[in-house]
Amino acid sequence: MKPTPPGWPRISSALYYDDAAKAIDWLCKAFGFEVRLKVEGDGGRIEHSELVFGDGLIMVSGADKRDKMPYVRSPREVGGGNTQNMMVYVDDVEAHCKRAVEAGAIVVTELKTSDYGEDYWADRSYGCEDIGGHRWWFSQRLRNPQPKA
Repeated sequence: MKPTPPGWPRISSALYYDDAAKAIDWLCKAFGFEVRLKVEGDGGRIEHSELVFGDGLIMVSGADKRDKMPYVRSPREVGGGNTQNMMVYVDDVEAHCKRAVEAGAIVVTELKTSDYGEDYWADRSYGCEDIGGHRWWFSQRLRNPQPKA
């Protein structure tokens, strides 16, 4: 594969919210994202944004972009449906969960450890819903697979 453009990960995702500006502030407070770029249009409408978490990147904008992308919907507009769930590795999943809950995240899967055996890995994870209805999984790797002899 050729290298990605400077500063861009191999894969990123776009998320749409009813109130993108509020969602950006909340994602930074609750989950620890940092704003790399925020482009505001008329009336403060978020035309484009880039939020980073380590080497990961998401783009957040309003679900009102039907003039440019008629297929865009927020989870609230489709009865809470999600066609993707974001999965993010964090350094301290317990602290991350506490921070997210304090900011208003709704835990949908309690913290639990999943051990897939010595040939695989063990993670501690939780699942939550953000203020826009998007579902997220946050995990901390506890053990990597053991090398095979």
